[in-house]
Amino acid sequence: MRVGMTMFFQNYADWDRYEARERGQTDEMLDPRSDSTRYEEELEVALAAEDQGWDSLWTVEHHVSPYTMIPNPVQLLSFVAGATSRIDVGTMVVVLPWHHPLRVAEDITSLQYHLRGRTPYIGFGRGAARREFRQLGLEMGESRARFDEAIQVIKLALTQESFSFHGEHYRFDDVTMRPRPRDPQALIDNFHFSWGSPSSAPIGAKFGLKPLIIPQRPWDDYHAELEEFGRARAAAGFAPARPRIHMNVFCGETEQEAEEGARRYIPQYADSARRNYELDGDHFAQVKGYEHYAETKAAMDAAGGAAKAMGDAYLANHVWGTPEQCVQKMTRIAEAFRAEEFMLVMRYGDMPRDVAARSTDLFAREVMPVIQALPVQEPLTYGAAVGV
Repeated sequence: MRVGMTMFFQNYADWDRYEARERGQTDEMLDPRSDSTRYEEELEVALAAEDQGWDSLWTVEHHVSPYTMIPNPVQLLSFVAGATSRIDVGTMVVVLPWHHPLRVAEDITSLQYHLRGRTPYIGFGRGAARREFRQLGLEMGESRARFDEAIQVIKLALTQESFSFHGEHYRFDDVTMRPRPRDPQALIDNFHFSWGSPSSAPIGAKFGLKPLIIPQRPWDDYHAELEEFGRARAAAGFAPARPRIHMNVFCGETEQEAEEGARRYIPQYADSARRNYELDGDHFAQVKGYEHYAETKAAMDAAGGAAKAMGDAYLANHVWGTPEQCVQKMTRIAEAFRAEEFMLVMRYGDMPRDVAARSTDLFAREVMPVIQALPVQEPLTYGAAVGV
């Protein structure tokens, strides 16, 4: 199996000030050093990942809030490509409704060249944060239609020297993208899709994208979603595909150290996600294509509120413990889903640099080699899926 590191670059400590300013309750300005310090520290760790034995470096896309400070994942990965020589890279995800699709095709083509023979794994998604759509000047309710058109345009731009496309949101007549990709099919074969609501799973699958799981629900729920995903891929003529799986990790020398760290920092990440997506808001019920989030809010309210429900869910889903415990959980997940790769975020919330370094070093030394030695199995054919 492959094991990758995910770069998040969070400024969790700024959320209270940020939200108060957003509500007009304070004029306090951000000390820019808090962003730059976190950015520089985590970039240093990422650039050491190649020598530490990680197979890949991944990153995300978000805008305007302290959630993750990475507005252009392909730009960051292009820098990584030039600063490394062995490691592959991936996005989880490029949010297609936020971009002009021809520019996305150009950017990932350039990334393929920058990697000099290494592999870019490009994950795509629709986005679900109201403030990000608003501040980018886009309608959230258009995201599904824009996604559908954008992925078609990208595939045409990569595979056809000249193409035309007439959609509701994008129109092209006899357009050529340059430079031409060195291997367009290799790019397309490594396109992935991440979804937030169960009904969205087939959206990317029908275009041949492979599954990328960012767990937000109990693990067993994903078997049904992957079954729908596989059905949509098959209907479009694509073979079964193994998923790539993202998780948060906290590794400690002792059970006590691991539990204390996990119970402090993993709920902070969940809280940051809740705040970024405004998951305890009432707006989802009025946005086309996001009705599932309104249903999720009602369920979280019944479970004690979004903050508690998400914190509990992330502690249950993600990986923490001693090295032996981390190996056991990751092995169960790998076997249950026949995973292709894990992409792991090692620093999140207000986790200090030294705490993250100890956890990361221990994981890389004692857990990662064991997981990398696991055999990659054939994709599941659903019907007798084994739970985690």
